[in-house]
Amino acid sequence: MIFITAKFRVRPEKADQWPAITNSFTEATRAEPGCLWFDWSRSLDDPAEYVLVEAFRDDEAGAAHVGSQHFKAAQRDLPRHLAETPRIVNFSVPGTDWSELGELRVD
Repeated sequence: MIFITAKFRVRPEKADQWPAITNSFTEATRAEPGCLWFDWSRSLDDPAEYVLVEAFRDDEAGAAHVGSQHFKAAQRDLPRHLAETPRIVNFSVPGTDWSELGELRVD
């Protein structure tokens, strides 16, 4: 799978609105057949920072995402709400789901 984590520094005056601003992009991406997950979290230390954790089944699914109309709309519409260019970590990893964190196993 392709596993991606990206940090988005949102303009402070838009930070509370970010979930609504990204809602159509988020829902459309989650509906893609190759999307495994697409989840936003807000930083506890910086309320203007959101972290996106996303995964796609394979390279083909990732390419379909980047080629989608909703991705192109996000490229056009989202930057005006951002304080800086998002930062990303992107890797291909084996599997299609999360693994258990054995060090904190719950019995």
